Amino acid sequence: MNFKLDENFGSRTQNIIREAGHQVHTVYEQNLSGAPDTSIYKICSEEKLCLVTLDLDFSDVIRFPPKDSSGIVVIRVPRNPSLSLLERLIREFLQALEREKMESKLWIVEVGRIRIHQSE
Repeated sequence: MNFKLDENFGSRTQNIIREAGHQVHTVYEQNLSGAPDTSIYKICSEEKLCLVTLDLDFSDVIRFPPKDSSGIVVIRVPRNPSLSLLERLIREFLQALEREKMESKLWIVEVGRIRIHQSE
Protein backbone atom coordinates (compact mmCIF):
# COMPACT_ATOMS: atom_id res chain seq x y z
CA MET A 1 0.00 0.00 0.00
CA ASN A 2 1.12 3.59 -0.63
CA PHE A 3 0.69 6.21 2.08
CA LYS A 4 1.14 9.95 2.47
CA LEU A 5 1.81 11.16 6.00
CA ASP A 6 0.42 14.52 6.97
CA GLU A 7 2.77 17.06 8.50
CA ASN A 8 2.05 15.96 12.06
CA PHE A 9 4.11 12.75 11.71
CA GLY A 10 7.87 12.34 11.81
CA SER A 11 10.50 9.97 10.57
CA ARG A 12 9.79 7.35 13.24
CA THR A 13 6.27 6.87 11.88
CA GLN A 14 7.66 6.70 8.35
CA ASN A 15 10.03 3.95 9.46
CA ILE A 16 7.27 1.93 11.14
CA ILE A 17 5.21 2.00 7.96
CA ARG A 18 8.20 1.15 5.75
CA GLU A 19 9.19 -1.73 8.04
CA ALA A 20 5.67 -3.12 7.55
CA GLY A 21 6.42 -3.29 3.80
CA HIS A 22 4.58 -0.20 2.57
CA GLN A 23 5.63 2.84 0.56
CA VAL A 24 5.36 6.11 2.44
CA HIS A 25 5.62 9.73 1.32
CA THR A 26 5.14 12.92 3.30
CA VAL A 27 3.58 16.32 2.72
CA TYR A 28 7.05 17.74 3.47
CA GLU A 29 8.48 15.98 0.42
CA GLN A 30 6.10 17.91 -1.81
CA ASN A 31 6.39 21.21 0.08
CA LEU A 32 2.75 20.91 1.15
CA SER A 33 3.29 21.84 4.80
CA GLY A 34 0.58 24.31 5.73
CA ALA A 35 -1.38 23.61 2.54
CA PRO A 36 -5.17 23.65 2.79
CA ASP A 37 -6.74 20.31 3.69
CA THR A 38 -8.63 20.30 0.39
CA SER A 39 -5.34 20.50 -1.54
CA ILE A 40 -3.82 17.63 0.42
CA TYR A 41 -6.95 15.51 -0.09
CA LYS A 42 -6.97 16.23 -3.83
CA ILE A 43 -3.28 15.42 -4.28
CA CYS A 44 -3.58 12.17 -2.30
CA SER A 45 -6.58 11.16 -4.41
CA GLU A 46 -4.79 11.97 -7.67
CA GLU A 47 -1.62 10.15 -6.60
CA LYS A 48 -3.61 7.19 -5.26
CA LEU A 49 -2.06 7.55 -1.80
CA CYS A 50 -3.83 6.79 1.45
CA LEU A 51 -3.63 9.82 3.73
CA VAL A 52 -2.59 9.22 7.36
CA THR A 53 -3.25 12.22 9.62
CA LEU A 54 -4.01 13.44 13.12
CA ASP A 55 -6.23 16.18 11.66
CA LEU A 56 -9.83 15.44 12.70
CA ASP A 57 -11.15 17.63 9.88
CA PHE A 58 -10.48 14.73 7.50
CA SER A 59 -13.14 12.67 9.31
CA ASP A 60 -15.80 14.87 7.63
CA VAL A 61 -17.08 12.45 4.96
CA ILE A 62 -19.07 15.19 3.21
CA ARG A 63 -16.08 17.46 2.74
CA PHE A 64 -13.58 14.61 2.17
CA PRO A 65 -15.54 11.68 0.70
CA PRO A 66 -13.65 8.42 1.25
CA LYS A 67 -15.16 6.92 -1.90
CA ASP A 68 -13.08 9.30 -4.02
CA SER A 69 -9.83 8.42 -2.28
CA SER A 70 -7.37 5.60 -1.75
CA GLY A 71 -8.34 5.82 1.89
CA ILE A 72 -8.08 8.21 4.81
CA VAL A 73 -6.74 7.24 8.22
CA VAL A 74 -7.38 9.60 11.10
CA ILE A 75 -5.35 8.72 14.17
CA ARG A 76 -7.36 10.09 17.09
CA VAL A 77 -5.32 10.59 20.22
CA PRO A 78 -5.87 12.35 23.53
CA ARG A 79 -4.39 15.81 23.96
CA ASN A 80 -0.58 15.72 24.20
CA PRO A 81 -0.15 12.01 23.45
CA SER A 82 3.10 10.24 24.16
CA LEU A 83 5.21 9.13 21.24
CA SER A 84 4.80 5.52 22.36
CA LEU A 85 0.99 5.81 22.23
CA LEU A 86 1.10 7.29 18.74
CA GLU A 87 3.42 4.54 17.54
CA ARG A 88 1.20 1.88 19.14
CA LEU A 89 -1.86 3.20 17.28
CA ILE A 90 0.05 3.22 13.99
CA ARG A 91 1.09 -0.40 14.56
CA GLU A 92 -2.51 -1.39 15.44
CA PHE A 93 -3.70 0.26 12.25
CA LEU A 94 -1.09 -1.62 10.19
CA GLN A 95 -2.11 -4.94 11.78
CA ALA A 96 -5.78 -4.27 10.97
CA LEU A 97 -4.79 -3.41 7.41
CA GLU A 98 -3.69 -7.01 6.97
CA ARG A 99 -7.34 -8.08 7.42
CA GLU A 100 -9.25 -5.22 5.78
CA LYS A 101 -8.88 -3.25 2.55
CA MET A 102 -8.28 0.48 2.86
CA GLU A 103 -9.36 1.94 -0.47
CA SER A 104 -12.45 4.20 -0.46
CA LYS A 105 -12.76 4.02 3.32
CA LEU A 106 -12.25 6.30 6.28
CA TRP A 107 -10.58 4.67 9.26
CA ILE A 108 -10.63 6.39 12.62
CA VAL A 109 -8.03 4.77 14.84
CA GLU A 110 -8.51 5.36 18.55
CA VAL A 111 -7.28 3.78 21.75
CA GLY A 112 -9.09 0.45 21.96
CA ARG A 113 -10.89 0.51 18.60
CA ILE A 114 -10.85 1.25 14.91
CA ARG A 115 -13.99 2.61 13.30
CA ILE A 116 -14.35 2.12 9.55
CA HIS A 117 -16.66 4.25 7.42
CA GLN A 118 -17.36 2.87 3.99
CA SER A 119 -19.23 4.88 1.39
CA GLU A 120 -22.11 3.15 -0.31
